[in-house]
Amino acid sequence: MFRRKLYLLIVLIAFSFGCEEEKAVDPNEPTFLNVTINVDEADGSTVTVEAESDHTVEYTFDAGDGSELQTNESGSFTHTYESTGIYAIEVRAYAASARYRSFESDVKIEIGDGGPTNGDDGYETPISYDGMELVWQDEFNGDALDLTKWNYEIGDGCPNLCGWGNNELQYYREENTKVNDGKLTITAQNQNFSGRSYTSSRITTQDKYEFQYGRVDIRAKMPEGQGIWPALWMLGANINQVSWPACGEVDIMEMIGGGDGRDNVTHGTVHWDDGGYASYSGSKKLASGNLSDQYYVYTIIWTDQSIRWFINDEQFHVINIAPAGLSEFRADFFFIMNIAVGGNWPGNPNANTQFPQEMNVDYIRVFQ
Repeated sequence: MFRRKLYLLIVLIAFSFGCEEEKAVDPNEPTFLNVTINVDEADGSTVTVEAESDHTVEYTFDAGDGSELQTNESGSFTHTYESTGIYAIEVRAYAASARYRSFESDVKIEIGDGGPTNGDDGYETPISYDGMELVWQDEFNGDALDLTKWNYEIGDGCPNLCGWGNNELQYYREENTKVNDGKLTITAQNQNFSGRSYTSSRITTQDKYEFQYGRVDIRAKMPEGQGIWPALWMLGANINQVSWPACGEVDIMEMIGGGDGRDNVTHGTVHWDDGGYASYSGSKKLASGNLSDQYYVYTIIWTDQSIRWFINDEQFHVINIAPAGLSEFRADFFFIMNIAVGGNWPGNPNANTQFPQEMNVDYIRVFQ
């Protein structure tokens, strides 16, 4: 993997107090906090922090990646990140009275040369693109799903949309979603629950993050097998007002598992209302292997004129959305990630389908 040199120097004085009530300056509380952050030029992943404050008996350092809090008396810290991302660093300087001053700053970590890489675990795209800004992301650091960004959808769609409109067999549960080791894992299981024979998870950003236009990169490793139906997709934010398909749907990637010619194909599709239901789809078959073998990056580039689909930066599908009849795709959308089990398109699991099946997502990023 290539390495990109990255250097960041931050010297700031934080004036925030660790409590609400302000008091006169005295030896029982710090009056200033200077923090310097350097990202190693050689590997781009190691951060060194130097903190200086007065009347301080202890410093703490939070790397922002879910790792253990570091504490010492010197104010010097070193931390190595395991994955590319933007991390919120926090440093605190405590006086003997337990009052403190704090400093916070986002640090961009780029492990690699800033360009696409294809390592042992698959393809990876950069954290930045010329002429574009990273406006939203989830790197799935920490040990739980970030509920400021995501919602859980629970159930089997009943009573209004039993089988989620596709005769699917799963019951969606919160327990089938995990976040650890820098990735999101959605697990489909052969498990009897609430009248269904299978369980899985479905998460959305509805009412928490909705956007119009940009580049979306999702790095993910798929499940496999007959009847397994993973999807990374979007729905129009006005779905509650106009219903489906008038809200529009953009499937960034779908895979219908089931052996040769299925576990190795990604599908990109749009659905809309054009005086009746309409859809337009394209697909890409891998030259070798399956989508479950390693991570692939699924991308759309969405403008007011077109939507283009890519896998590992190779375009395989495009639609012109400029015509008036496709106005659904010139409005806000939200994200959905899920594994369905069974349904009209993939068919049901059979004796050869192995459970549990996992979809792992390393990151999702939106650039505009």
